[in-house]
Amino acid sequence: MDEQALLGLNPNADADFRQRALAYFEQLKISQDAWQVCAEALAQSIYSDDHIKFFCFQVLEHQVKFKYSELTEVQQQLIRETLITWLQAQMLNPQPEKTFIRNKAAQVFALLFVTEYLTKWPKFFFDILSVVDLNPRGVDMYLRILMAVDAELVDRDVVHTSEEARRNTLLKDTMREQCIPSLVESWYQILQNYQYNNSELTCQCLEVVGAYVSWIDLSLIANERFINMLLGHMSVEVLREEACDCLFEIVNKGMDPIDKTKLVESLCQVLQSAGLFSIDQEDDVDFLARFSKLVNGMGQALIASWTKLIKNGDMKSAQDTLQAIEAKVALMLQLLIHEDDDISSNIIGFCYDYLHILKQLSALSDQQKANVEAIMLAVMKKLTYDEEYNFENEGEDEAMFVEYRKQLKLLLDRLAQVSPELLLASVRRVFNTTLQNWQTTRFMEVEVAIRLLYMLAEALPVSHGAHFSGDVTKATALQDMMRTLVTSGVSAYQHTSVTLEFFETVVRYEKFFAVEPQHIPTVLMAFLDHRGLRHTSPKVRSRTAYLFSRFVKSLNKQMNPFIEDVLNRIQDLMELSPPENGYQALLSSDDQLFIYETAGVLIVNSEYSAERKQVLMRNLLTPLMEKFKVLLEKLMMAQDEDRQMALADCLNHAVGFASRTSKAFSNKQTVKQCGCSEVYLDCLQTFLPALSCPLQKEVLRSGVRTFLHRMIICLEEEVLPFIPSASEHMLKDCEAKDLQEFIPLINQITAKFKTQVSPFLQQMFMPLLHAIFEVLLLPAEENDQSAALEKQMLRRSYFAFLQTVTGSGMSEVIANQGAENVERVLFTVIQGAVDYPDPIAQKTCFIILSKLVELWGGKDGPVGFADFVYKHIVPACFLAPLKQTFDLADAQTVLALSECAVTLKTIHLKRGPECIQYLQQEYLPSLQVAPEIIQEFCQALQQPDAKVFKNYLKVFFQRAKP
Repeated sequence: MDEQALLGLNPNADADFRQRALAYFEQLKISQDAWQVCAEALAQSIYSDDHIKFFCFQVLEHQVKFKYSELTEVQQQLIRETLITWLQAQMLNPQPEKTFIRNKAAQVFALLFVTEYLTKWPKFFFDILSVVDLNPRGVDMYLRILMAVDAELVDRDVVHTSEEARRNTLLKDTMREQCIPSLVESWYQILQNYQYNNSELTCQCLEVVGAYVSWIDLSLIANERFINMLLGHMSVEVLREEACDCLFEIVNKGMDPIDKTKLVESLCQVLQSAGLFSIDQEDDVDFLARFSKLVNGMGQALIASWTKLIKNGDMKSAQDTLQAIEAKVALMLQLLIHEDDDISSNIIGFCYDYLHILKQLSALSDQQKANVEAIMLAVMKKLTYDEEYNFENEGEDEAMFVEYRKQLKLLLDRLAQVSPELLLASVRRVFNTTLQNWQTTRFMEVEVAIRLLYMLAEALPVSHGAHFSGDVTKATALQDMMRTLVTSGVSAYQHTSVTLEFFETVVRYEKFFAVEPQHIPTVLMAFLDHRGLRHTSPKVRSRTAYLFSRFVKSLNKQMNPFIEDVLNRIQDLMELSPPENGYQALLSSDDQLFIYETAGVLIVNSEYSAERKQVLMRNLLTPLMEKFKVLLEKLMMAQDEDRQMALADCLNHAVGFASRTSKAFSNKQTVKQCGCSEVYLDCLQTFLPALSCPLQKEVLRSGVRTFLHRMIICLEEEVLPFIPSASEHMLKDCEAKDLQEFIPLINQITAKFKTQVSPFLQQMFMPLLHAIFEVLLLPAEENDQSAALEKQMLRRSYFAFLQTVTGSGMSEVIANQGAENVERVLFTVIQGAVDYPDPIAQKTCFIILSKLVELWGGKDGPVGFADFVYKHIVPACFLAPLKQTFDLADAQTVLALSECAVTLKTIHLKRGPECIQYLQQEYLPSLQVAPEIIQEFCQALQQPDAKVFKNYLKVFFQRAKP
């Protein structure tokens, strides 16, 4: 072996050596006999370095996985012998191998098992067992090999081909017949032998039993001697977690419902008599988390049995099973309420399914009602934050609690389905008690009280948020709670979680303010002062900005009395903060977008006259325009790149804010009615010069483009005079991404104004295409994935542009480009349909071709187009689907084929019998299609129902492909 290269295997080696080692590994993988050198090194323990041993196993693994069939019988025998020799050596070595080497060796054994067990090595397990006997190191390897075999055969996370799945089924069937009873016996011996003196091996063996129990005969494990031993392990501290998991797998195994109930019940009796149901005496939370998972498994298994028995009509057994379920509820509640969230989280499934049973029963007993109430109180208690929760810097623990809260929310929703009245009454009780004394109550209890009110909105669903009409009891209860929320002064509570929950709830129940509008000013003040938009926490300010815009939009006309006051109060929050003043704005630019949108909505929805609206809108937008002009001049003169970037960002924010104010308008009509067209045209004239700025082009263009998109909706044809020069600037020195984002703008204009913009489109058609082709023809690195993806997206955008032009009835834009250019464009479409394996683009290309055939394919079409149809379009309809890359099992590809069928139908429609004659006598015979198939194809094409032909075409190509 290349000793120098092997030095690079050490993780501490320098980069050059590591590079060399990688190259050497690749070299050995393709070499014919390098594996033999590695096999010899392992069998004879030539190397002591762990990384080299691991490396040798990797080379062997590659050989067995990818090149095994190329080996002779003798070579295959050599690999088997190498592994057995290595295994024998494990028991004699003074020191055990490192875990990562043992795991890799086990993987190689498992790969060999999968390859050889059915043919050359049926005694695989017996050979291993005869070598290892009960030697602890041998047993360790044997158990690791069993886990690796299980991973190869049944690991749900590995995606297997149908061929591998068939092979795995056959392997499992053969193992069940030939060796599983012996393996189970060996596990029993290992457990018996090591349970008191080697906890590590015992736990490994329990893990193996748990893994295999899902696919072997359960009676081999679920019998007296095994279960008694496992139950014995439940009282041994170092074994009980693994024993718990093993029992969970046994309980989880699919079986007859009556047998399952008996099995679970017998287990429960023994566990209970062993004192394992007394949770409060147990302080080992890791064990309790596993135990909770086991109880959850038992509960869900019983519920699954109950469901099957009800379905089968066996009411007597179903009743017995329901009693067994009810008997576990007290234990379930103890685990649900446990202070450790992992223990609680593991039992939620059982709890959820139990409530589902109660929901199906016609009436609940007193005990069941008490259970529902107990679950409800547990959920309310467990929703509460603990002291350690870090609100300012949320990490992994916090994220886990947020996930856990989502599980509890599902329980709450399910409780609402079982007993909505009880839930409403319980929440009301907790809410009122807490809010009466909020000043002296801990933050987490205040937060949860408001949170529960918030959660009721989803738990007790209504259409369109109409919580305050309909059912009187419910409406009154919610209305009382909302009134308490907004009048209690709790919005002043000094904790971010309470503040945020207050605003979230106010917005969630915005319909309350239609019923009691007198509370609007109180809530508006909370939004606008130090409790909301001016809070000390940036997180609160940011969320409030979004919630405030939702609140204002939902109140609509009810905001009228407060508009000017609100606009004055938010004025300082809309300051465009230029980079040089070092002033730390209260809101980020993303948050400011919501404030600008809110200002726009207030002005537009107000009942002011058009003149007043125009004045207010000017007051809002003029500061932005003035700042923009100043900053653009500064950018033109800025030398330092960081400063250029900061200025460009600031300019971009100004354009973005102006865009956002226009969201209050739905169309040109509303802009006109408010007298605001002029101010937006002024904005347009102010922002467009940024397009000719040579610095920070990408940022500036992107902002102005977005603004243009909005103005096309708001100003319609009034924008048109600005489009030609804007387009000209945007096409200068552009890259793939620029073009990709520019094309949708042109598509929007084309689709909206159609023939109105025909002269403009004719003029800029070829410049746009030249810019696109130039970028597409740029050479790129072979492995540059992102460049390849950018080109693919640009190609799609280009075809989408042609589709828009042809689909908007403006084919003359293409026709007037001169014969040579027209031809070039048509060829790019043919190329897109056939040559690039991108079904989304191919579909668009066929749509364009169909449209062009429909427009130009008749007798009066352009000269030479009929020729083009037969020479290029018809062949494209066959060559594309015949490509290996055209995957008929893929949904997008099937859509492309569907458009291909439309193209052929359109050709037939426009050219009639001549098309059939061409297919029958010239084209299809040239593809060596059999005469009877040609006949069948032409008949399908002539069917009046297009669907018939689409379905036929798919079958036609499925048959044609090898």
